[in-house]
Amino acid sequence: MPTYYVNNQPQPNGDHEVHVAGCAHFPGSWMSLGDHARCATAVAQANHTHRPANGCIHCCRACHSG
Repeated sequence: MPTYYVNNQPQPNGDHEVHVAGCAHFPGSWMSLGDHARCATAVAQANHTHRPANGCIHCCRACHSG
């Protein structure tokens, strides 16, 4: 199962991006979301502490809303 992380710093649009470990766009300031079978559960968990959360277009494309 992949390990997911959320960026502590929001993007210019206010979203906190969720990344898979090893993503080339991995943030410098992050919080671990643990292991998840799907990005949707990682994004849902991130929304509890980093609202609004959104999947990274590069490593979590299925959970990226544009």
